[in-house]
This record gives sequence, C-alpha cells and structure tokens, in this order.
Amino acid sequence: MMLVSCPWCGPRNDDEFTWGGEASRVRPDDPSSLTDGQWAAYMYNNDNEKGWVIERWWHARGCEQWFEICRNNVTHEIVSTRKDGEAS
Repeated sequence: MMLVSCPWCGPRNDDEFTWGGEASRVRPDDPSSLTDGQWAAYMYNNDNEKGWVIERWWHARGCEQWFEICRNNVTHEIVSTRKDGEAS
C-alpha cells in the first residue's frame, strides 16, 4: 500500500484515489471532431517513460478533489503533491 498526501485531507491510503494520467497530456478541445484513429492515438499512445512524472490524481473516496503528484513510476516514491494549478 502506498501513502498519498492529499493537499486537502493529508496522508491517506492509495486505495482512496484514482489515477488520472500524466498532467502534461492535453485533452483535445473537441474530441467529437477526431477520427477513430486520432482518438485511439490520444488514448493509447502515451510516452510512458520510466522515472519521475507529474500525474493527476482524484481523491475519489475522500474530498473528491483533483490534484497533481510528483511520483517515480518505477519505485512509487512520492516527493510532492499540490492542488491543480498551484505553482511547484
């Protein structure tokens, strides 16, 4: 089990959260205008690099807030969390 520090609620078990993807990924403005191939590329062609990443997480079983987390996706070490849009 991983301990995640929610910016609003403090430390909680990771089973309270839902992973929302890499924070740097930008959702298309109008997904309905994309072809099936373009939508599939957006959904499945991720960089998926090993190491430190900034991700969006949702506290689904808590305050229901979205926030960003700096996490090593190999070791699962977490160095920081912050509210969406907050300066790092």
